[in-house]
Amino acid sequence: MASHIVGYPRMGPKRELKFALESFWDNKSSAEDLQKVAADLRSSIWQQMAAAGIKYIPSNTFSYYDQVLDATSMLGAVPPRYGWNGGEIGFDTYFSMARGNASVPAMEMTKWFDTNYHFIVPELGPDVNFSYASHKAVDEYKEAKA
Repeated sequence: MASHIVGYPRMGPKRELKFALESFWDNKSSAEDLQKVAADLRSSIWQQMAAAGIKYIPSNTFSYYDQVLDATSMLGAVPPRYGWNGGEIGFDTYFSMARGNASVPAMEMTKWFDTNYHFIVPELGPDVNFSYASHKAVDEYKEAKA
């Protein structure tokens, strides 16, 4: 029988993502260091799924912050206060939306999907111009397929 799961915990068995994020946010490591930890975690997760006999291994289940923020970024729905002017959304904009920075507050969060987990609340309105601004989903699909 073919099997599939829709996701997998992303923090790592020893909370590697948590520590990598904190190090990055404290300017003790680079974006490349954070991306390396994330790539290693994703690879390990995919290998564990394959070893467990999962036939249809999902991609794009990983997030640096939360999946609603990822979808908001993919659609380019960045509030103007973050100063994003188009193109691929980088960590500066992504994490400013999630956590705020010295000059702008973070986006609001709320409990969604009947869980106790808080997710970013997208700020949608008539002035939002959607654009394909994050290639994360496609990049992770290609990464998983490789």
